[in-house]
Amino acid sequence: MKPYTIVDSHKFLDVSISAKKYVLTVRDLPNDDKPREKFLKLGASSLSAQELLAIVLNTGTKKEGVLEMSGRVLKEYGEKALMGKMDVKKFATDLDIPLIKATQIAATIEIGRRFFEKKSTQMPVIRTSKDIYEYLVDMRSLPKEHLRGLYLNSHYKLIHDEVISIGTIDANIIHPREVFRPALEYGAVAVVLAHNHPAGNPKASEADIAVTAQIIEAGKIMGIKVLDHVIICKDRFGSVPADY
Repeated sequence: MKPYTIVDSHKFLDVSISAKKYVLTVRDLPNDDKPREKFLKLGASSLSAQELLAIVLNTGTKKEGVLEMSGRVLKEYGEKALMGKMDVKKFATDLDIPLIKATQIAATIEIGRRFFEKKSTQMPVIRTSKDIYEYLVDMRSLPKEHLRGLYLNSHYKLIHDEVISIGTIDANIIHPREVFRPALEYGAVAVVLAHNHPAGNPKASEADIAVTAQIIEAGKIMGIKVLDHVIICKDRFGSVPADY
């Protein structure tokens, strides 16, 4: 492998008198299993991400309980995408949740980012596509395609990680400015792209190749090297063929 060079499940209860499935809500849980009570008794570390998010959201909607909503948000959007700087209105629309709920999530994540953001000294060194695959463990089982940008300094150290887009990769949708804006903001000299194939095939599509070629050319103009475009699957990975 050539090194880089820089220049939820939901719980259901069968009800015999009805053909419908009854979705368990927080109210149905024993007191010790309710997120807020569990938090107070056992501490934050005892709760899953779904339970913590349910505490933030506090209530669900008429069509969806708070635990069901929090589980769906985490499953469909992915924890890493939630940590990115989100467009709250688009986030609400994408997940079909009330704007106030999207705002609650975004505000909580921003507080966490400001208090506990990782320092650059804790970020890994990226030299090969295998390094990328091992770092992006969270992308291996996402149900939707996510395009990530990993931004490096001249010592190959990761200085920023950003979710660029969610959804099918398409050259008509992914604009180079979305890729290189973080590079300029964080002073990166190189970028590695990565996206997942939920179906499990690591072979690049024509759209993958077109997007990569477009971004490489833009990088040449800006003087920012595009080192690789890695395709992440559950148990394997590949790279988009390109003239790196």
